[in-house]
Amino acid sequence: MRIIAGTYGGRRLRTLAGSMSRPTSDRLRETLFNILAPWIDGSRFLDICAGSGAVGIEALSRGAGEVTFIEHSRDACAVIEENLNALGVAGCATIQRRGAAATLKSLEQASKQFDIAFFDPPYSSEIYRHVMKQLGSGNLIAPGGVVVVEHRAKISPQPEYEKLHRFRELKQGESALAFFEFRASPD
Repeated sequence: MRIIAGTYGGRRLRTLAGSMSRPTSDRLRETLFNILAPWIDGSRFLDICAGSGAVGIEALSRGAGEVTFIEHSRDACAVIEENLNALGVAGCATIQRRGAAATLKSLEQASKQFDIAFFDPPYSSEIYRHVMKQLGSGNLIAPGGVVVVEHRAKISPQPEYEKLHRFRELKQGESALAFFEFRASPD
């Protein structure tokens, strides 16, 4: 796996061994960041269920100001840390090694807000609705912020989660991306 564009474009990233991870493909990441381009510069980026950290590291490469990685796997966190250190960007990132729901609650209590959140849960996971509800609550995503969810192309997520409103869905092969905008007040 490699970084596609930006400051570190072309650099290789270490990935997790085995079939437990399902990394976002280079093609899907490229599409993702082409769409996110207007929001990325200087953004506070949240990478939930981060795996090897490729999406969050791509965000740093393309100009995000800081990235918070949420990943419960010890091995995955070690890979993220190794990738950040190899690029010399560890100072721009925080790795939270806990489950998504507990980490989001902790971030909310610390009054952290993010401009962009990328959520790539295991497709068979039960955490999807709970995490989306937390993200849509109004405390973690900055007004006008964006939440992107990677999901199976065959199953579209619901159009709203509290203050998150889906504005775009893009399908590529068996995967898809759903884009939600955070609206602090109704239109």
